[in-house]
Amino acid sequence: MQKRLVYDSTHVMRRADELIGAASNRYRITVQVANRAKRRRFEDFDNNDDPSMKPVLRAIIEMSDELTQPEIIGE
Repeated sequence: MQKRLVYDSTHVMRRADELIGAASNRYRITVQVANRAKRRRFEDFDNNDDPSMKPVLRAIIEMSDELTQPEIIGE
């Protein structure tokens, strides 16, 4: 039995809006989200943590968490 994380689309849109609003350059933050999603997709291919959540959604959630909670940044 797998645990599924369900995010409401309005919640994800609000997080994405906060992320874009805090960025100095919309294009750059979009590319960063895409790169994170691409990297996570390949990591998740081996890991299979939560295949129900799309990599882009996971990247948006993670990056917005890092924005609001800078102590969790681990790059």
